[in-house]
Amino acid sequence: MTRSPVGSSKKGVFSQSDHLAPLAIPTGELAEDVLGSIWRKNDVFMDVGLFAIGQALMVLWVNLLLFLLVAYFTSDREVLYLGGLLFIYPVCLLVGVLRRPTPLPARFNRQRREVCVPINQCDYWIVPWETVIAQATEHKAVTQVGRRSIGGGLMVVFKKPETGGGDGLECCNFSFACGSTRASKMVWECMRSYMEIGPDAVDTPPQHHPYTKGVLATYWEQLGEAASRKGWPLALLWEGFFGVFVFNVLFISAVHKLKLNPPPELTWPEIVEWSKPIPPEQWAKRSPELEAAIAQREAELALRD
Repeated sequence: MTRSPVGSSKKGVFSQSDHLAPLAIPTGELAEDVLGSIWRKNDVFMDVGLFAIGQALMVLWVNLLLFLLVAYFTSDREVLYLGGLLFIYPVCLLVGVLRRPTPLPARFNRQRREVCVPINQCDYWIVPWETVIAQATEHKAVTQVGRRSIGGGLMVVFKKPETGGGDGLECCNFSFACGSTRASKMVWECMRSYMEIGPDAVDTPPQHHPYTKGVLATYWEQLGEAASRKGWPLALLWEGFFGVFVFNVLFISAVHKLKLNPPPELTWPEIVEWSKPIPPEQWAKRSPELEAAIAQREAELALRD
């Protein structure tokens, strides 16, 4: 990934790329974990993972449901055969993902201002926070209704430290399929706000807390919470009918409970020690360059508001 000035944006006919870090200045977006990538958070560190299987399951189920409905209303068995051919590969991929161990998360240590990046199950890097590169991308296409976004994501790049292993790797990439530039900035803002502001600046969605009850009991609690916010008619419509039959949230919750209850932990003895709190007077400080860049960006955002 080429280094560009922070805050710069490259726009093409069908694409846009925004450089977010370094330097990690405010994006102007809210810190919102739209992908459920925050797995663990406390005053010392925050674990960010890439196992966003819920979105893949939802897309797969909705498309499968569409094929079944088309086959039912047209009474055409060839639609079922076509659906089987199209879905056999993603289903095999899904089974393979469920059989493998959940990938380890990156751990952001705000007191040391460093990131522990797992390279594999046996090796890791300790990367200075201010060297992390982040870029948001978005791609568009021309359709019958005009030009529209068809996808986008956040790329977070960790450069190999001088003492890092990794079998010749020069960098390690974490890619988040966010769908748009704005969503990518919100996901990045979670990491940036945690490191530069503090843990209270980032909320962890309730559905990613450890499951203390069964899937049905947890779903009933979430349905009751939705009813208290919007009333039972809307809750039964959206969280009830659409949630269960259209988006298959019960199966998604079961997979999350299987793979992320609890989320995988970094168990290397050196990282366990590295993750312990240190006295405030030993906390790492921002560089003068980042301090000035953040102050300038905050002033620009204040004028814009």
